[in-house]
Amino acid sequence: MTQTDTQTPLLFTPIRLRGITARNRIMASPMCQYLSDDGAPQEWQLVNFGRFAMGGCGIVFTEETAVEARGRKTYHCAGIYHDSHIPAYRRITDFLRAQGAVPAIQLGHCGRRASQHGPLKDRATLTEADAQDNMKPWQGISPSPLPPTPDGAIPREMTLDDIRDTLAAWREAARRAVDAGYDLCEIHGAHGYLIHQFLSPLSNLRRDAYGGSLEGRMRYALEVAETVRAAWPADRPLFFRVSAIEGAGGVWGIEDTLALTRELKARGVDAIDCSSGGVGGDGPMPGVPRVPGFQAGYSREVRHATGLPTVAVGMISDAHHAEKLLRDGDADVIALARGLMDDPNWPLHAARTLGYAGALGLVQEREAQRLRLLEQHRADYPQGSAVAIPYGPQERVPYSWETGIARRG
Repeated sequence: MTQTDTQTPLLFTPIRLRGITARNRIMASPMCQYLSDDGAPQEWQLVNFGRFAMGGCGIVFTEETAVEARGRKTYHCAGIYHDSHIPAYRRITDFLRAQGAVPAIQLGHCGRRASQHGPLKDRATLTEADAQDNMKPWQGISPSPLPPTPDGAIPREMTLDDIRDTLAAWREAARRAVDAGYDLCEIHGAHGYLIHQFLSPLSNLRRDAYGGSLEGRMRYALEVAETVRAAWPADRPLFFRVSAIEGAGGVWGIEDTLALTRELKARGVDAIDCSSGGVGGDGPMPGVPRVPGFQAGYSREVRHATGLPTVAVGMISDAHHAEKLLRDGDADVIALARGLMDDPNWPLHAARTLGYAGALGLVQEREAQRLRLLEQHRADYPQGSAVAIPYGPQERVPYSWETGIARRG
């Protein structure tokens, strides 16, 4: 990791992982868009993810991207299961890199959370009636034939052949991601998707080598990590997203996550992205309050217990808060999702808040040139100074800072 001086905000110091260096420690977290065409990204993705790079993020993830077609939640989820997808992603990664950001992809498989509508329809399960709209339901797969919700569709229990087939899909997706121009890959092992379904005793009731004990339930996650690491270039970092604890009614806790993380580290995973939730039931665990930095404590635990770099995410919207988390050793990278939707220029604004002298270096030079002019105008006419606005060659009207206008008469 790059050494920093005490004068530069840590949030705006580079971070190096393997052969990749991000210009700062702000990460655009993966956010599903539900606007892909048979897995392929469209104009929306180029503009949406591009604006985060233009706003100054050091790492820009696109969205959770399915490794096979049946691993999508909806018909409109992203995927990278055909070679034909590669050029569409390459267009995005080329743009992100041109704006100074590290292009990153999160690979995933939804497992039993398949065959749904998107969030605008409350993730309702597809029915035969949807087939009229070319959205015929399909059966998801999972370690055990348990529905994701009480009224959800029952998945098919995975055979050993299914496990081998999905591992091959992870490998091919990683290969395609390289060809698509991504420099960072993350395995999605959280939020109740397939890997998490294997990890949790609430969703994994298997009696073979992929179930039972913690070691058995971790086996699939570790095999995915081994598979992707082998396919992913040795000079590029591999992240793994965990649900550090499960949601309300869950049983998986931080000690389980620490055990998993140690094994992931031994298999070449470079950083842990600390999230939470996704599997619930009748367990004793309460829900997690959504307060600023609500998952940052998990990041701290993983970082201190394993020595792996971590990502803190979860309602971190104040620049001073983000900087303190880094300075206190609670995380190595700060991720924003909805915060960037609200303010795509958050990195630029955070840099100004923290007094970072290189703030305008975060944006494209043609924008920076205009913003320098804006700053100069503000310096030339300080708040409260005497200003008169010309209305003609001989007429000057006093400007009012209180009303923000120069009125005649």
